[in-house]
Order: sequence, then C-alpha cells, then structure tokens
Amino acid sequence: MSWEKVRKRNGELEDFSPAKITKAIYKALSACGKDSKEEAEKLTQKVLEILPEKAKSSVPEVEEIQDAVEEVLMREGLPEVARAYILYREKRRKLREAKQKLFGVKDDLKLSLNAIQVLQERYLLRDEEGEIIETPRGMMRRVAKAIAEVDARYGENVDKTYSEFYDMLTSLYFLPNSPTLMNAGTPLGQLSACFVLPVEDSIESIFDALREMALIHKSGGGTGFTFTHLRPRGDRVSTTGGRASGPVSFMQIFDTATEVVKQGGKRRGANMGILRFNHPDIREFIHAKEKTNFLENFNLSVAITDEEMEKVRKGEELELRNPRDGKVWEKINARELFEMIAESVWRSGEPGLIFLDEINRHNPTPSQGIIEATNPCGEVPLLPYESCNLGSINLAQMVEGEKINYQRVKEITKRAVHFLDNVIDANLYPLPQVQKMVERNRKIGLGVMGFADMLAKIGVSYYSEEALKIAEEVMSFISFQARCASQELAERRGTFPSYPESRWAEKDLPLRNATLTSIAPTGSISLIASVSSGIEPFFALAFRRYVLDNTELLEINPILEEKLKTYSVPEETWKVILEKGNLEGVDAPEELRRLFITALEIPPSFHIQMQATFQKYVDNAVSKTINLPQNATPRDVEEAYLLAHELKCKGITAYRYGSRPQQVLYLGTEKSCETC
Repeated sequence: MSWEKVRKRNGELEDFSPAKITKAIYKALSACGKDSKEEAEKLTQKVLEILPEKAKSSVPEVEEIQDAVEEVLMREGLPEVARAYILYREKRRKLREAKQKLFGVKDDLKLSLNAIQVLQERYLLRDEEGEIIETPRGMMRRVAKAIAEVDARYGENVDKTYSEFYDMLTSLYFLPNSPTLMNAGTPLGQLSACFVLPVEDSIESIFDALREMALIHKSGGGTGFTFTHLRPRGDRVSTTGGRASGPVSFMQIFDTATEVVKQGGKRRGANMGILRFNHPDIREFIHAKEKTNFLENFNLSVAITDEEMEKVRKGEELELRNPRDGKVWEKINARELFEMIAESVWRSGEPGLIFLDEINRHNPTPSQGIIEATNPCGEVPLLPYESCNLGSINLAQMVEGEKINYQRVKEITKRAVHFLDNVIDANLYPLPQVQKMVERNRKIGLGVMGFADMLAKIGVSYYSEEALKIAEEVMSFISFQARCASQELAERRGTFPSYPESRWAEKDLPLRNATLTSIAPTGSISLIASVSSGIEPFFALAFRRYVLDNTELLEINPILEEKLKTYSVPEETWKVILEKGNLEGVDAPEELRRLFITALEIPPSFHIQMQATFQKYVDNAVSKTINLPQNATPRDVEEAYLLAHELKCKGITAYRYGSRPQQVLYLGTEKSCETC
C-alpha cells in the first residue's frame, strides 16, 4: 500500500516519510552498537509491509507507525534494539508531558525543553490574561504569513511564498532575529534587531537620542552609539559658563533609562557604546566596566584607525584631541594606552575594538556617510538611523549522510534573502528617520548558526585546517548565492534607491540590498534550534546558561550524546563529562576528543583565524567571542587584538573565563560558589 500522509498527535497531516522511520530505527540500532544504515532501511521496508495491519484508516497515525516499528524489531530477533526504541518513545512522551506541565506550551515541533522555555518566556503570543494562545508551529505560521503577504505589493504569488517560508521556519532550516519572531503579524510589528542613533555635541541631540532609544527599546530593538563627538570632561560650555561632564557621564543616563524601559515587554535593551581611541576621555571609558554594576546595559568598544594601530605597534606618541575644536589636549604613548585596554579586557572582558578604516573600506554606500558605530553585538556597522534585519541559516540542518547538502544551502539562501527583503517592507518602524534610511539602502544580514554542529556531523574537528577550509567554502557559497538572489529580486522589484551612488554600481552589479551577509551571535534563536551559536565552537559539552532574567538552563550536547551511545561509553564516563563540561582528562575515544573540542581548549589565534576566514565573505561584520582560559594574561589579549587587525577583521571581542562575578555561560553542570 502507498501512504501519502500521516496524522500527527495534534491532528495535523504531514507528508508520509519512510526516511523518518529509517532514522528512528537507525538511532535505536546505533544505541546498541549496531551502526548499520542498510539494516535500518531493510527494517523500514518490513515496517511498511505490516503497517496496513496496524493502521485503522488510509492515513496512519504516528502512534500506529511506532507500534509497527516495535513489532518488527521483536519479530526480527532484536529485543535490545526494540528496548532502546521503546525507551526513546517513553523519553519523548515524558518530555512532551513535561513541556505541557512546566510551561503550559503544546510542543508541536519536537523542540527541546530549553527551546520551549525560551519561546514561552519571550515569543509565544498571550491573551489579555497572560495565557499563551499559540504553539511553536502557530508562531511560525504567524511569522511566515505576515512576511509572505509583502509579495502582494509586487504582484507575486503570496501562497507559494507562504508555503516556502513556513516550511523553512518549521524545519528550523532558517530563523530570523528575535523581534521578527516576536512581533511579525502583531500590532507592534517592529521587526528589526538593532539600530544606530546619532549623538552630537549638544544637550538637545543627546536627549533626542535618549528619547529615540527608549522608543526603540520599547519596540524590541537594541541600539548602538558613538559618543566620540561629545566634548571631554572639564571642557568649557560657552552657553552656561559651566564645565562639561564628558561622554561616560551621559552614558550613565542612557544606561539607567535602558534599565527602566523593558524591550517589547519581553527583554531588556542592549546598547553598544563606542569612543574613539584619540578622545581625551578614553582612559575613563576604558576602565568604565571595571566598576561593579556600572554601565551594565552597554557593550563597550574603542574605535581605532589603521594609523593609530601603527602608532601602537611602533610605540609612538598619540595626540588626544577635543572633538569640539580639534585641539590637542594631551599626548600619550599609543602602546601604553593599548596595554591599558588589554588590562581592562583581562579584568572585565571590555572594551572590544572596532577597526574604523577596515569597516569603511567596505562601506557600500559611502555617499550616505562614514560609518562610526555598530549594533550592540558588533556584527553590523551602520550609518545613523539604519537598522539591522538579521536571520541565520541553521548549518546543522544542512548535513545529509555526513555531507553538506549544498543544494539545500542554495535553496534556503535564496528563500532567506527573499524573506529578509520582505521584512524591510513589512516592518513598522519606531522612527520615521529609520524607515527612510532603511528603505533607501535595504541592508540585510544573512548569517549562519550551528557551524560547530555541522562540523561534528561531517566528522571534522573545529580546531583544524580542514575546518577553516570548510568555513571558506560554506560562507563563500552562501555569499555568492545571496548575491544571485538579491540580483533576481532587483530584476523584479528594483535596486535599492541609493544604488546609483553605491560601490555596487561601480561594479555594475545591480542588487536589491546594499549588504547581504552578517554573522550574528544568534543567542536566542540558536537555543530555539538547539544548535551551537553563530560560528562559535562548542562552549562546553555540558553547561549552565543564564538567560531570561537569570533563569538557569542546562545544556547537554545532543550530537555527543548520540556518539557516546554509538561508542558504548560507560555511564560513569558520561557523568564525568557532565560535571566537567569537556573531555579533557576523560577516558573517551580519541575520535570524540577530536570532534568535541571546546572553546577554551582552542588557542585564541585560531579563534581569530576562524573569524577572519568568515569575514572575507561577509558584507557586514562577524560577531565572535575570542575565548581565553582563566590563566590567560593581558599580553595574550594584546596579541589577540593585534592579530585581529592584521587579519582584517572589522572588530574583536575577547573574554577571559571567570573574569566577571556573573557570566552567561558556565562549564559543566555543577555551579561553583558565587563568592569564590
């Protein structure tokens, strides 16, 4: 009998897929040390033969298929495999019940507990009484519908586009940035992740920026600023006869306001604060985050030019100039100031560096202005009043048969560019200036997540030359396909309005979007997809993650769990891995050590090499943390920052494990004493 559809537990129908049966059987075989895809396929055929006996109608139910699998495994003399399969079924049942009981969320996408918790806290719609009124699949349906409807403006097939977007989202092949998931198809309708706002040297401009920041945070976005144009502390204020308090003092006001205004009622705002390397208040800025509970809602970065980096390398004199009149306030050794930055990073993880010249060498619209600031995570350099519209391809889902499925990558890249371009039109912008700038340049940032998962699935160690080669292959392929997709959109819908004055026009490359690619940290959406964030290596194989106003989530690497079963690793060893968070000093097969190397085991120089490799094929920038072990030195930070500039990164952030009393990620499952 030929089966076309299967009825899921929620009553919905989906296409019948024998491959899913094969996958489940293969997992049970592997758990018992029988790693044979051929046997799994043979057993699947036997399941299909007896399924007519089990199915009560022409559309079998999921439970009926599973009953047939159990019966076949027992008939074929595989009781231990049947037991593994039954245990897996029971585990899934308990997991479904736990999700419903703990979070009141009906999981119709087979997501992890952590994913359901994040969705419950931040994303799923609620009624006026605060009760959740949509499922994860319902959220995807809402988002796909809202973004697909834009096609009607261009006379295109909305139904076809909706189907493509919905399939892409529910399969977790691609996810957009959080505000799009939260707000698409709702009255709020603000879909951009982050914005850059101008701050000029006047009280009026400062408080205009403060008001605009509050509106953006309320709508669900983050904000980036350069405070470089503000006069230094102690400078004369001619209108009042008083003395200026300096950039850091005004940043405190922005920080306090951020703490008060909650983003879209769901998360606190985030800011990027930037100051030029030659600003007279640079030392106060560098040390700002060393203070306890100071500027907690800011990431800090120092903006530096190539000329200034050369002065650092040579140990030459640097002139600190008042931005109000350009006068030299002080002369200081550039190397000493750079060492001060490294010392602060070693102590507190801040500030990062922004390489201004490298950013502006790749500014696609120089006629629109010089780029001086980025979004809070640094992956999108933006002009004033621009916003970033981001989404990420899940590379873990681009693997089939231990090989990268480049045809799938091509299809998803094309759909994702279409999706993100539609987001620009569907967006309800919090400020008219933002709408004007965004629609003029139509910048998008398509990136990736699950890179480490993909490498583990295809049997490649993150810390290897082969991984760098794959990074180059994958990102260059996505970049090329994204440009092809943007060209196709331009043919149908027109180029971005500022195209005639852009660098793309100089190359005679008509595009719909001024920028196409960016590598975001993907913190929340990688949790939803249960994959590694961005292009980061596995932080740990088991760790505690603190999110959602200090909610603790336990993370265990699912790919490792499968591999441990395949290698029949003893339960005692598994427990040690959970406690340690890595395989260091653990009696485990060498293959596992190679594949599951963690962030703190990888030299900082290799982290930077990986970032630089992706950056070659990214229009915007790359957000990546250069993880340093607890015993790293300030000199290690210096060398990392110098190397990042040498390899043409657009920015760099480093973090020494344990350098802050509280941090987002912890190794292992055991929490150490917070006062130690």
